[in-house]
Amino acid sequence: MRLALKTGSYSLMHFLVAIAVTFAITQDWRAALAVGVIEPAVQTLAYFLHDRFWSRIEQRELALSHALAPPQE
Repeated sequence: MRLALKTGSYSLMHFLVAIAVTFAITQDWRAALAVGVIEPAVQTLAYFLHDRFWSRIEQRELALSHALAPPQE
């Protein structure tokens, strides 16, 4: 659930930034909205996959550290 909320808030922020930057460069709202919709959607998916990749690495490291830890009495 936390990852979904994090991804959603990032998506909204990225959407607004993409529109603002594109409008600042082109002075065209249609272009800004087009880029603002397409680019953040692709970037949000990339972010989600990137975050999942790193979460798996962290889980493997945690499992390995538990496996290598000496037994507790």
